[in-house]
Amino acid sequence: MDKKIKAALIFGTRPEAIKMAPVVLEFQKREEIEPVVIVTAQHRQMLDSVLNLFKIKPDFDLNLMRENQNLWNLTSDILLGIKTVLEETKPDVVLIHGDTTTAFASSLSAFYARIPVAHVEAGLRTFDKNYPFPEEINRVLADSVSDFHFCPTYGSIENLINSNVKDGLYETGNTVIDALLHTIENNPVDLSYLNLDKNLKTILLTSHRRENFGEPLENICKAAIEIVNNHKDVEIVYPVHPNPNVKNTVYKYLSNVERIKLIEPLDYAPFCSLMKMSKIILTDSGGVQEEAPSLGVPVLVLRDETERPEAVISGGVKLVGSNIEKITKNVDILLTDDNEYQKMAQARNPYGDGLASRRIADILIEKLS
Repeated sequence: MDKKIKAALIFGTRPEAIKMAPVVLEFQKREEIEPVVIVTAQHRQMLDSVLNLFKIKPDFDLNLMRENQNLWNLTSDILLGIKTVLEETKPDVVLIHGDTTTAFASSLSAFYARIPVAHVEAGLRTFDKNYPFPEEINRVLADSVSDFHFCPTYGSIENLINSNVKDGLYETGNTVIDALLHTIENNPVDLSYLNLDKNLKTILLTSHRRENFGEPLENICKAAIEIVNNHKDVEIVYPVHPNPNVKNTVYKYLSNVERIKLIEPLDYAPFCSLMKMSKIILTDSGGVQEEAPSLGVPVLVLRDETERPEAVISGGVKLVGSNIEKITKNVDILLTDDNEYQKMAQARNPYGDGLASRRIADILIEKLS
């Protein structure tokens, strides 16, 4: 057999870890690949829970999270920290994921080291550099230095072609579906400890993105209050992100509202189980837009734009923004009109079949062996 491909997989946040974990597990099964797992720990606690779930032990942990970190110091810390690790490990390829500061700064560090970059979940675009901020620019810059673009859908490939990226384009599906199906099958969680009322319909609410800080999040909270006031058979469950810009607003508006349950952020396995049991999901999360259609749960996206239009086109996801009336009206429809509910619940998931990680490994072995 030819020399093993040394593949460095770099991630630092919970969403990245969830989507890169099945790639790590797939690489560990391949005799042609030697995986090297590097974490920046851009998000420490939330990252560790995913590593524990998938039984992944990092080879290098930069442990960069600091209190009140900002984009300037985080970017520079990652750029230099990854430089040191790459010099020591000398990988044949560096894999990064998505649109985080870890992904962008790591791709740039690998580019400076003249190491090929493989971008998992490449090609997502809103074509608005300020929305989402800073994620849109992170992924554009990461794509610009990447040699392999592992795109979740053909629409993502078209985005890259329209951005004058012509080479190394592969449609693989999204690894988040690999992670979701693996977790639902291997790690189902009994949620009785949440003390949810079995006689009520559960609406899962998550909102944490920067563009919703301030008035948009206030409006989302007001919409949540209106929903439980209008529908006595509904309970809203909100795992609240620890960022003070989220937590302070949410607790100000929702801490004492009947049938709205504010809980600590959930680890990935219980969160998957909570998604599966929910009637409706309200979210500004990108990953949830991809996952929920595989579970047959309609998603109302609390954003005005999405870089995941395929789910909207397929019918399983609808954009409602942070407009109170639009949120409540669409929830009303889903709770009262079974035909409309079934249209969304039965929509095909455009993000893949759970085999994306296998395709990524096959491509790298073919191209780099």
